[in-house]
This record gives sequence, C-alpha cells and structure tokens, in this order.
Amino acid sequence: MTFTIRPLQPEELARFFHYLNDHLLDNGRDGAPLFQPMSRTSTGFPPEKVNGFSTGLQATFGQQGWRRLWVALEGDEIIGHIDLRSRPEPAARHRCLLGMGVHRNARRGGLGTTLVATAAEWAREQGLEWVDLEVLSGNAPARALYRKMGFVQTGEIADLFRIDGERLGYVFMSLQLPAGADRMGVY
Repeated sequence: MTFTIRPLQPEELARFFHYLNDHLLDNGRDGAPLFQPMSRTSTGFPPEKVNGFSTGLQATFGQQGWRRLWVALEGDEIIGHIDLRSRPEPAARHRCLLGMGVHRNARRGGLGTTLVATAAEWAREQGLEWVDLEVLSGNAPARALYRKMGFVQTGEIADLFRIDGERLGYVFMSLQLPAGADRMGVY
C-alpha cells in the first residue's frame, strides 16, 4: 500500500467528517472492537466533537484548545487519521492527547505505526514532553499498537462506560518523548 501523510487544512473538514462517519460504521461491528465510547448503532460523529475539531484547528499551538490533525491518503482517499490536542488543564501544557483511526481497508499494513510516529515527532519538535491517550479496554489491537510504539499504561478506570449492555473501561497510556528544547515555557 502506498500512502502519504499530511496535515489536514480547516477547509477540508467536511471531507474528513465524511471519512470519519464511514470509519465509525466499524465501531464494534463485524468482529471489530469498540474504538469509540458510542453505541454500535450510532451513525455519526457527535456534534460537540465536530466542534472540537473545527475550533481546535483554528487555535494557535500553545493556546488552550489547540488541535492538529494529519490524514493518510491513498491517492485522493483518506485511509487514516491522527490528531493531537491540548489537554484541558492549563498546567499540563507540556502534554497533549492523541486520537487516531485507520480505515477498515488499510488496517494491518503499518499505517498506524507511521501515523503515531508522525504525530510523536511533531509533538517533540514543538517541545512537548508527553503524549497521552485513552483507549477502550476491549480494544486489544489498538493497545498492542500503542505498546509497540513505546506507550506505557498509566491507569485504568474499569466499568466507566455501559455501551449496548457491555461494561467497558478506559485504559490510560502515555509516551514520554525524547528530551528537546522547552519551547512551551512551562516550568
């Protein structure tokens, strides 16, 4: 599979949400694990999360609420994405949160590894020290990918969600980035 990874521009968000809504059709269906804490019957990305992408991409890096998003393209088709965003706590500016997804037709080909490496390198270049994530406890493939990329489990909240009669927790994982210049001015 040949693909390119590039930042998504704010004017391309409609295209991204079209891809994302298609991607969400796999959430907990046909043997795939739940990867979003949403019912298997949900058909679209929640409006408040759409708004988070829209406003976050317009925010300057370092500003509360910033977000950066990369897409993987095979030709013109989005086949995966990864985003980094500020943590909500002002005193945690040296950290960021990661979210990602890989389209059903592009899984198990190394795309997830490349997406994580791309985002981690960008974060390091910005002077961030940690990348954090939350992953549903039942999503073994994602947890394995993150462990392979150097993330360590830092905690878990069992039975956080009740989705379609299933009890699921969140596993918290973090990646400490190699030391770099502190460009965030946080001490």
